[in-house]
Amino acid sequence: MASFMRHTISVLVENKFGVLARVAGLFSARGYNIASLAVSETLDPSVSYMTIVVEAEDEKILEQIKKQLNKLIDVITVTDFTKKEHVDRELVLVKVSCPKNEKDALDTLLSKYVAKIVRASGDSLVIEAVDEQDKIRQLLDALNKFGITELVRTGRIAMAY
Repeated sequence: MASFMRHTISVLVENKFGVLARVAGLFSARGYNIASLAVSETLDPSVSYMTIVVEAEDEKILEQIKKQLNKLIDVITVTDFTKKEHVDRELVLVKVSCPKNEKDALDTLLSKYVAKIVRASGDSLVIEAVDEQDKIRQLLDALNKFGITELVRTGRIAMAY
């Protein structure tokens, strides 16, 4: 069985109707799996920034993906972060059950991460965390003992420096 590596690619595109569908269609038509996708406007509202995490078997497949993206008419630039210095982060909102007698233990746990309680209602708490995906994964593993009742993640975003 082939092992797939995750690669982070940013794509600057014209902010037009249907561009996201064309980009996603390019991946699905070729059988590439998008592990995460985040899209937002840039400082220029006519341009959007896509961060795509794609699973690729090897460098050749990754090159093929980048070439295909560059062929799309609404694509401005494609950046592969695989060998570039960059920062990446993910935002997660997690709802947990936490009785008052376990709140101190939860606070101690959260202090080890870039995480905080943003809403509380009875025994239900909403926690916000922003960090690298590995740290988010560790936090989620640790929060399992409190009982995760709901979870929302943004997927990875990245920026070169």
